[in-house]
Amino acid sequence: MLGSNTMKPKNNRPKNRLDWQQVLQQYGGVITLLVLFVFNAIFTPHFLSMQTLNINLTQVATIVIVGVGMTLVIATGGIDLSVGSLMAISGALAPIIFMHPALGGSAAANLMAMVFPVLLAGLFGMFNGMLVTRFQIQPIIATLVLFIAGRGIAQVMSGGNLQTFTNPGFTVLGQGKLLGLPIQVYLMVLVVVLAAYLLKSTVFGRQVLSVGGNARAAELAGIPVSKVKLMVYTLSGLLAGLAGLIVIAVNSSSDANQVGQNMELDAIAAVAVGGTLLEGGKATIIGTLIGALIIQLIRYTLLAQGVPDAVALVVKGLIIVGAVALQKERRG
Repeated sequence: MLGSNTMKPKNNRPKNRLDWQQVLQQYGGVITLLVLFVFNAIFTPHFLSMQTLNINLTQVATIVIVGVGMTLVIATGGIDLSVGSLMAISGALAPIIFMHPALGGSAAANLMAMVFPVLLAGLFGMFNGMLVTRFQIQPIIATLVLFIAGRGIAQVMSGGNLQTFTNPGFTVLGQGKLLGLPIQVYLMVLVVVLAAYLLKSTVFGRQVLSVGGNARAAELAGIPVSKVKLMVYTLSGLLAGLAGLIVIAVNSSSDANQVGQNMELDAIAAVAVGGTLLEGGKATIIGTLIGALIIQLIRYTLLAQGVPDAVALVVKGLIIVGAVALQKERRG
């Protein structure tokens, strides 16, 4: 009897604590998002206005789009530090195309300016993938090449000058609205839906997770590991290129020094906060969407409370550290 009485409290307490841990680990992102929303709804003037909603959605759309590509890369056990520079390259090329005198600002010129820069960014993403697969360079080093050189390429393309333009046929990507919501929000949703389907319901998606979980075992199982990695880096480049077009369309200008600045940090933070394991093998696109919304609302909250934007960079770094620590606790 004495033994049974002493055992009961020991069984109950760890179980209750574990339940709370599971709730926080599983729904921590959603809870954080709701807390930020409620805080701003109470303490931030005009937070619930349509204008504020559009501002936040406009700013978060590019983080989500780039974050989706980053999610796929990280799911294979890699990383892509070049996304910001690829955005700058895409953003530098587009005005060169639609402002070229030979094209005369035609609809065809705008279409070319929306397609060719994205394809070029995809080629650079493929280059990253080749460095990782064919030359067996660690992803952080392989993508560091374009992280540094890519922005220089963009500066050379633009002559180091700010490119301003007035082109409604192109700026619709960043300034157009449909049913009161910015066009880039619909692009963001489309990217999220397609990527979520790709990751959860296709053979390629299962291959991505298998490669990230154990590349050697995946190779022995007949999965083309190198092709899978090459594809995810290419997709990351394509999505970065699309995000670059949206940024310059919003601003009606292209600055190779500013387009995509610190985007790699935002994307990695969104992926980590969203629950994708940074060492690969597990990924969630919807989690990345939630993570990006959290990153954006934290930045908005700090600015609304008069905190300098530079502090947001420190907060983002701390968020990544916290997300990694939480992932380590989950594995434990």
